[in-house]
Amino acid sequence: MTKKVSYVTKEGLKKLQDELDNLQNVERPKISKAIGEAIEKGDISENAEYDAAKDAQGLLEAKIAQLQDVISNCRIIDESQIDTSKVQILNKVTIKNIKTKATMTYTLVSESEADFKAGKLSITTPIAKALIGKKLGDKVEVQVPAGTMEFEIMDISI
Repeated sequence: MTKKVSYVTKEGLKKLQDELDNLQNVERPKISKAIGEAIEKGDISENAEYDAAKDAQGLLEAKIAQLQDVISNCRIIDESQIDTSKVQILNKVTIKNIKTKATMTYTLVSESEADFKAGKLSITTPIAKALIGKKLGDKVEVQVPAGTMEFEIMDISI
């Protein structure tokens, strides 16, 4: 099975590492304490608190393992090496909807850094996939659930 490589900024990697640290050093001890308290209450075979705590522990450990996997397969992108002659990850792209004339600006980032409200669009989205490799002034058609949308690339920057 091949590992999925995520390309992230230094800030994105720091955010992932902080989340992992919180899960391991704050959440894990909380769940261990809850399991201990449930065991102290007696018979664990019919103890709903114990079952709930064990379920929460399983979910937490799965999340920790997933984050460790993502972090171990991250590659930090050197922002000084980013080319703006064509659209690629970490570019800030301004596009215009040809039909509505509305303009939008997105920064193309990895899945782990995506935040639509902050204008950070995952490179795995249909719009980002259509934009990758295109140049200033190019027009792209994007298949979305509502049909086909056409955009023009107005600006590419960092």
